[in-house]
Amino acid sequence: MPTKEIIERIGALLDLAGVLVIALGVGVATVVFVLRWWRTRLVVDHYRAYRQGVGRAILLGLEFLVGGDIIRTVAVSPTFTSVGVLALIVLVRTFLSFSLEVELDGRWPWQGKGSTAGPSVGAGPR
Repeated sequence: MPTKEIIERIGALLDLAGVLVIALGVGVATVVFVLRWWRTRLVVDHYRAYRQGVGRAILLGLEFLVGGDIIRTVAVSPTFTSVGVLALIVLVRTFLSFSLEVELDGRWPWQGKGSTAGPSVGAGPR
């Protein structure tokens, strides 16, 4: 089997892994949400955890999908056009990743765990 075909298959496997991670992650988050709702009958209490589970599945799946695109584009057909298309795909997926990270954690990915954009120090309840 030629090297180019092996690399193409590895890229396709990473794409498949990304899709499976997203699908399974959304499925698991949905099952957990339904079970929690069934016990308490309160959607509001569990909705945020559900969104976080779905968001994490999407983030992890996007990482696999970007990996597959990089392997196929750079290793198989490194033309100027294909690298430009890859750059646009990575740019869009990176924007999605940052957006999801901010949505899930309430802070930018480069901020530390204690760096939230909340109230200033000492402004808590008295």
